[in-house]
Parts: sequence; structure tokens; C-alpha cells
Amino acid sequence: MKKSIHVAVGIVINNHNEVLIAKRPSNSHQGGLWEFPGGKVEAGEGVYDALVREFQEEVNIKILSSESFMEIHHDYGDKQVFLDVLLCKEYSGEAIGLEGQKVAWVMLSNLHEFQFPVANQAIIEKLLK
Repeated sequence: MKKSIHVAVGIVINNHNEVLIAKRPSNSHQGGLWEFPGGKVEAGEGVYDALVREFQEEVNIKILSSESFMEIHHDYGDKQVFLDVLLCKEYSGEAIGLEGQKVAWVMLSNLHEFQFPVANQAIIEKLLK
């Protein structure tokens, strides 16, 4: 049986109605595609705590609050993911790719111009409703 990876995903929206996205490293699973930042929930760690930690480590953003947005279970064939998606409108800091990745603030209406992993399509559809 394939192991499912629990991932905390953050949808961070700024005052200009732009959402923060980051480009996955080319050597990682789904590499070269854009994603909503976040990362693996470690054993014994809550989803919100994982999100706060990952955003500080990866994109220099301190998440101040969040609310549940949606949950996605997706099987890529080689890997199963459980995306725990949180919506964040309160944060501090300037977005920087601390691991060398590109980051961008994108208008919600322009998200379709970027290539995302299949599992992220439901997030984009819900954001655009």
C-alpha cells in the first residue's frame, strides 16, 4: 500500500487580491510546476503549526491566522497526497524564496496562466468561484 503524505498548503491572499505561489524545484516530485506554498505535516504536529513552520522556512512569511479552505486526496500513481488547504489573509513579512525557488504574487484571475500539479486544480477552481 502506498503511503499518503499529509501536506499543509497555504493560500495567502494580500490586500490587492493576489495569491502567493512558488515554483517547485525541478528535482522534486512535480518539479518545475507552480504550487501554493506549504509542506509536510510532521508526526505529532498540527496542520496550522506545520503551515506556520513551512512558510517561515520556505518563503519568509509569518502566518498570523488561517481558516480551513478545503481538503484534497489525490493519487499521482507514484505517490498519494492529502492536501490540508488553509486560507490565510493575516500574515507578516516579505515573500522571498529562501530555498532558491521563484515566488510570485499573482492575481486570482491570472492563476490559469501558470502550470500547477493536478492536485492543485480543485484549489484554483474554488478560488475562482
